[in-house]
Amino acid sequence: MPLITEITEFLQTVVGAMGLTLTPTVEETPDGTRINLEGEDGGVLVRRGGEGLQALQHLAATAFRKQLGDDNRIVIDCNGFRKDKDAELKQMALHMVGKARSSGMPQEMGPLNPYERRVVHMAIAEDPTATSESIGDAFMKTVIISTRK
Repeated sequence: MPLITEITEFLQTVVGAMGLTLTPTVEETPDGTRINLEGEDGGVLVRRGGEGLQALQHLAATAFRKQLGDDNRIVIDCNGFRKDKDAELKQMALHMVGKARSSGMPQEMGPLNPYERRVVHMAIAEDPTATSESIGDAFMKTVIISTRK
């Protein structure tokens, strides 16, 4: 059985055990595989800033850590919640580059979880005049955005 099918079935089992009815769709993106769970019950996962979705992402990543390896990224989404949040994070990162450029001072974004930091770093990497780095020693870290000298 292909790994993506295994992960999809795992997710359906977990959301089913939660009493939710959601339909998974799989999409290949440049960032990796995205599994979007769709349906009216999705509100449960995206409540409180997507805490349930974050927990489901963590469960899937932990359960399939060995099979996924380091390079194979998988993103769990629900009704496009993460896609919208990602776009928002990218916009904010680009706004911070503008602020760093106009003020001459590094700008801070955070605290952000590892997934959010990756979205920000990837957005900044597209701008050759800007740089970003994570600081902090906990799960949630701050991203410092600066302009290149």
